[in-house]
Parts: sequence; C-alpha cells; structure tokens
Amino acid sequence: MLKNENLCTKLKKRKFVVTAEISTPKGVDITKTIEEARKLKGIVDALNITDCPMANMRMSPIAVAHLLQDHLNIEAIFHLTCRDRNLIGLQSELLGAYALGVRNILALTGDDPSRGDTPQAKGVYDVDSVGLLKIISAFNRGYDYNGNKLDSPTEFCAGTTANPNDLRDEALEKLKVKIEAGAEFIQTQPVYDEEILFKFIEKIKNFNVPLLIGILPLKSYKMAVNLNEKVPGIDIPEKVLERLKDGGREEGINIAVEFIKRIRSEVAGIHIMPLGSTNVVLEIISRVDDLVCDFAENNVQMN
Repeated sequence: MLKNENLCTKLKKRKFVVTAEISTPKGVDITKTIEEARKLKGIVDALNITDCPMANMRMSPIAVAHLLQDHLNIEAIFHLTCRDRNLIGLQSELLGAYALGVRNILALTGDDPSRGDTPQAKGVYDVDSVGLLKIISAFNRGYDYNGNKLDSPTEFCAGTTANPNDLRDEALEKLKVKIEAGAEFIQTQPVYDEEILFKFIEKIKNFNVPLLIGILPLKSYKMAVNLNEKVPGIDIPEKVLERLKDGGREEGINIAVEFIKRIRSEVAGIHIMPLGSTNVVLEIISRVDDLVCDFAENNVQMN
C-alpha cells in the first residue's frame, strides 16, 4: 500500500509534480518494466501507464500499475480508453482498479483500432472521455452509470488531456466540458513553443485545474520532422528544428531542459514521455536544478 503523500494532494497543495510514462510489455514478463520503473523511484511523483497506445495490444495498464505500486511503492496513473470496453466493462475495470489500490486515472477516448496491430478489431466507444469522466464522478459519489447505488463510493483522482497547440474555441469548450465532468488535472500533449503554451494557459486560467505539460524529448532532426508531419496535434517550431539539424539527441535534451526552466513557474508540473528510455528522464531531471533540490528533500522525508 502506498505510504507517501498522493498525487492529487500534491496538486491541491500546488507542489510541482513530475510524472513519467512507462511502456507496458507485449507479453507476460513484467521484469524489464519493473526494473526500468525502479530507476525513477524517488525521482518522479507518479508513473503514467499507457492503455494499448496507438491501438497496439499490450498488457493491461491496471495490472501494470498495481504491480509497480506493489513492488516499488511508486504511485501510478493508469490510462483508460473507451475504445476496448463497453459500459459494463469500463465500470468493472474501475471497481477492480480501486480494489487493487490504483486510484489515479487518465480518461481517454482512445485511438481507432484501424491504426494499430489488430486492425480488424472493432472500437466500442459506448462513451467518450467526457462520458468516462462522468462515470468516475458518479463512482466517487457512490453510484454507477445508471444511478444504482454502489456498496461504497470510490475516491479516484481523474485527469484529462489537452493540446496547447489547438487554441480554437471548440477545443477549449470541449476541455471545459471535461473539467465540468470531473477532471481534476490536465495532462497536455507535447509542446515546444512557450509562447503558444502561455497563450493556452491564459485561455484556461479560469478553469482552475492543475496543468501538467507534456515533454517529449526529441532524439533527432528526422524524428522531429516526422512528428511534425505525421502526428496530429504536434507543432515543432522552425527554431527547434534548426537546433536539431546538427545537435541530435544531446540538443534534444538541452531543448527539453531549457523549456522546463522557462515554463516551470507557470504550471503545476511536467509529464515526460521518454519513448521507452527512462535514462532520458534521469538526464532531464538532473539538469533542472530546482527539481534536483525538490526530490532530494522528498527523499529525506521518505527515508
């Protein structure tokens, strides 16, 4: 059972939070996942556990989240999509997760199955992420989707996603609807331009919800161009692309560190997406001076 101050409490106290994404295995051996996560113990506040990302089949995020919490005492945020489960299945998963001690959720609609490794699968989508947030809110009040009373209420901490690069009124309105449905924090897609980010922050300031900024370190110029061209919602400015032409991976780390330092005072935390390399997370954290101090203090308190 987790013994430290939980994620939502930290966010409510306006403590700066760092989370990192952990890949789930395509198989039953959890050993590598646990060992990679172990490197981040005492370094991050929570681990994000993906739910079959890009519609590619992987181990259940609830199982992985529970195992990591149980083995390492590191808090987890499990992603839950509406793609693979109907209303009965979604609610059953929530009850099971809660019983296993997994209390943080990132509510997602989910990528279309045609994009993944099982393209013949059918997406369910009884509800979208807004509907899932409403279910979680109902559970926290002690009721299921149809208003039937549960044996006891849950205390989930649910988050939602946002794209700072999309400042259209309809995108901001949808985010507002998700907050009203019960989202307690926002986790963004990767962003590389602080001017755009600050415009986004100004647009949502009245939402009064903690904002965790997505940090996806760029490994090369080729990777950056590919993300710009093929991944919807990502916009990497020309000034960043120019730096990557000669700098490669090291320059990608520099860009991430500099960006974090410039935005830190304006946000509730960061969410690092290392694409399977936890060493990247360690590199970034070690080079952001204030974060090193924060985690040293946390480790003293934990010990």
